[in-house]
Order: sequence, then structure tokens, then C-alpha cells
Amino acid sequence: MLIIQISDMHVKEAGILYKGKVDTHAHMARAVEHILAFDPLPDVVLATGDLVDAGGAGEYAALRTLLAPLSMPVYMIPGNHDARAPLLGAFPDHTYLPRDGGALRYAIDEHPIRIIGLDSLIEGEVGGRIDAPQRAWLDRTLGARPDTPTIVMLHHPPAPAGVPWLDRISLEEADTLGEIITRHPQIVRVLSGHDHRPVQQLWCRTLSVTAPSTAHQFVLTFDPESSGNWGMEPPACLVHRWLGEDGGLVTHTSYIGDYGPPQSF
Repeated sequence: MLIIQISDMHVKEAGILYKGKVDTHAHMARAVEHILAFDPLPDVVLATGDLVDAGGAGEYAALRTLLAPLSMPVYMIPGNHDARAPLLGAFPDHTYLPRDGGALRYAIDEHPIRIIGLDSLIEGEVGGRIDAPQRAWLDRTLGARPDTPTIVMLHHPPAPAGVPWLDRISLEEADTLGEIITRHPQIVRVLSGHDHRPVQQLWCRTLSVTAPSTAHQFVLTFDPESSGNWGMEPPACLVHRWLGEDGGLVTHTSYIGDYGPPQSF
């Protein structure tokens, strides 16, 4: 099974630039082309939040058009730049997303790896949280299939990145979520976004992996006084390949863009 993870696309309507400088709409179009160039094609695409930039209906309509060429399932979760109602309005055919007015959490059981999506959005805030009802749902859902390899994904990384300013705007009550993750050893990855950087860390008996952005990245700094900066390091996605029970899940970073033709050895 081949899985592509895209994150922090911050899609804006065509012709509108992110912070007046970055064409995230064009970057998303290139990301879709990149996904379609894989041979074989990915089985699924996971989109781990900040799907659009301002949470407006026009942006979600643009995102839907950009994603239309993808023939494989796309499973998405909201980030802090998203808004639940317009997201649901733009994707009525994404029936895995609950329509009960609550958190957009779900479990997908149609693939060799189980996929669980969590909703860490606190509307109006940069940081995130998996609240108590959602944590209880997660514990029950994981307990129902203890022998099935499982990916859990959420927007805000639960493990610290070691970057002071990013860790100040990350997941609240991460330790409480971690207690649940620790109880369920079938979890082969916890996937997230938000940090606009590829980050890996052992956390709660599994591997926490954060995806880079398909557009702009956050500048890596360990200065405790920094409030953060963004820059134009190469856009990228993550590629997760399931090799079966013996081989497990392997994760690659795949850079999006034209860096010249491949060279033979």
C-alpha cells in the first residue's frame, strides 16, 4: 500500500497570494501533478490540515477543483486555518466526515492499514486540542481492532519539535492523548502537520511524523526568543509505503518541483 501525505497547503483562490508573496494555489496544483507522477499511483492521499488559508467557501471550492484530478481516495482533517462548516459544504461526497456538528473524526477500515483521523481544531486559536469526548472515542475505536496496523492522524503534532516557538502553539493536553496511544501498540504512525517541517520522533511507543508543507516551510531555529519565520525551502510531501507485517511502514520525504532530470550512476 502506498500513501501520500500532504499538509499545510493553505490554498487560496486563484490569483490571490499567501501573505502577498506565495502562490499556494499554484503550489497545490504542482503537488497534485507530483502525486499523479508516481508509478504505481498511490492508494490513498492523506491531507493533514490547513487545507486552505482563511477557511472561506471560495478557498474550499478552489481546493476541490485542484484535487479533482486525483482518482484515489483523499482523506482530510482540519487544521487551525480551516473551518468545519465550509469544509463540509464543499465536500459533500466525503461521507467519512461526520455531519453531526461535532469533531470531524473518523476511522477508515477499507485498506491494509486502518486510518483514523482526529480533529484538533479549536476555532479562532492557533494551537489545538483533542477534547475528552474525542479521546474517549479514540480509545474505544482503537480497542475494537487491536490487531490491525493503524495510522492515527491529526493536524497539531502531539510530540514536541524542540523548536521553542512551534512548541508554544502545538497540541494542548498531549500527555493525555499519549496515554491512549501508549495503550494501543497496533499504531504504526502518528501523522501530523502544522510545523511546516519534516520532523520524526519516537513518542508513546510509536513514531510521530510531521509533514512539510506543499508550499512554504518554517525556518528552523532553536532561538527561544524567536516568534517564527517562514521561507521558501522546497515544497514536499511524505510517502508512506506499507511493506506488510514483517516490513512495517517506511516513510520518505519527496520534494515537489523540477530539480533537473535523474542522472544515472
